[in-house]
Amino acid sequence: MYAFIEGQVCEKAGGELILMAGGVGYALNCSMNTLQAAPAMGQTMRCYTWLSVREDAMELYGFATKEEKSLFLSLTSVSGIGPKTALGVLGSMPLRDLNLAILLGDVSALSRAPGIGKKTAQRIALELKDKISQADVNASDSPAAVAVPLTADNVTEALEALTALGYTSTEARNALGGVKDKDAPVDELIRLALRTMAGM
Repeated sequence: MYAFIEGQVCEKAGGELILMAGGVGYALNCSMNTLQAAPAMGQTMRCYTWLSVREDAMELYGFATKEEKSLFLSLTSVSGIGPKTALGVLGSMPLRDLNLAILLGDVSALSRAPGIGKKTAQRIALELKDKISQADVNASDSPAAVAVPLTADNVTEALEALTALGYTSTEARNALGGVKDKDAPVDELIRLALRTMAGM
């Protein structure tokens, strides 16, 4: 019904952003990422929207980017994940990291989102892995977006090895993202990632 709403930021708190457009204040349910991306009060912002219609309520959801909205819709297509839970997943990490977690099947990272247990995280990874493309990762909202091959078994093994060494999934993914030769053997990927984390 609404593709986007562009208006003046009036309020932003408690998971809600209020935009005034044409004299009407629109209350949008947003992820923490969108709230952080929102400009200061009184400034103009465009939010891409999705309208949830239930028997007892109509709610608008707002997203700072088309990519975030697209991933939100993919998340809500997974059994057991409603709009509110999907927002929690979106806000649990930067969009780029979330795309990579799904792409690499990183259940540990996904299960840290509020309301997401291990089984649900596995379901997200299984059902959405084929829907995440290289373009999705590169178009994510982080300036540090990097390319990770879609058939990166070596990258997955290196990620698992780094997390086994005690690094967090995000640290390991970021380090591997900085390695130029993603086709290198697993041991070489690990060595290069460790050098990246050591600042060498």
